[in-house]
Amino acid sequence: MTSFVLIDVLCIYSAVELGLPLIPAYSKASGDQVLHGVNYASAAAGILDITGRNFVGRIPFSQQMRNFQNTLDQITGNLAATILSKAIARSIFFVGMGSNDYLNNYLMPNYNTKNEYNAQQYADLLVEQYARQLTSLYNLGARNVVLAGLGRMGCIPSILAQNQLGACSEEVNQLVLPFNTNVKTMINNLNANLLGSKFIYIDIARMFVDLLVNYRSYGFNVIDRGCCEIGRNRGQITCLPFQTPCPNRDQYVFWDAFHPTKAVNILFGKKAFSGDLGIVYPMNIQQLANLDIGPN
Repeated sequence: MTSFVLIDVLCIYSAVELGLPLIPAYSKASGDQVLHGVNYASAAAGILDITGRNFVGRIPFSQQMRNFQNTLDQITGNLAATILSKAIARSIFFVGMGSNDYLNNYLMPNYNTKNEYNAQQYADLLVEQYARQLTSLYNLGARNVVLAGLGRMGCIPSILAQNQLGACSEEVNQLVLPFNTNVKTMINNLNANLLGSKFIYIDIARMFVDLLVNYRSYGFNVIDRGCCEIGRNRGQITCLPFQTPCPNRDQYVFWDAFHPTKAVNILFGKKAFSGDLGIVYPMNIQQLANLDIGPN
């Protein structure tokens, strides 16, 4: 049986396409639940451990993988090692990291990162660490790993709100380009060097460009502000307790200052599941799920 292991962000709608149940968060997962997958996501988490330090309790990617190791240790008591190894090798891991390393690190005024690295140097730093972390994930048994690139971050409401004209920041859009380029190169290297691995890249940036240009054809009406926020472009103060969101959320591209709505996530999830090489490289999730890859 294929299971879906989520490590930050989402590919949950592709999991639904595979007929898999919604999987529990790591903090809530117990017993046989973990056999169908676990969600290790953590708000504000980054590739770098220092990312998101303004938020109490965030779990960096390195700790998320230690939590995955804890899950494996828990399962080992119930399954034989060979059965567990096969199950993990046939599972699909979704990893979406990097956005917080910009939003909650590089672009934050209380971080000195921007003064220490230019755009290319920072992308190099991130992806060097990312490659080490993903290799560690491989060493824990993961073979099928879906990676999401970064979207048009200069067009999210929190960035729009910083511009008096409410326009996308091309400076921010250009800032994250080296990261996406490095990640594409990284997955080619990982696929070539890690025996039996299948790393897949989802081009979120390309999907977002298409969405922002053709949003009406996808059924959206609002692309420049959040559904549940306060301030300019509804991107200055995040959704507060008891705050009433917009009544027509499916017509909004953004739910809040940073995140897309459920409608966008479904759209992107379906594209990742069955899209062509222009969106998902070197194969889509449906094709990956149909491969019968055993452990090495």
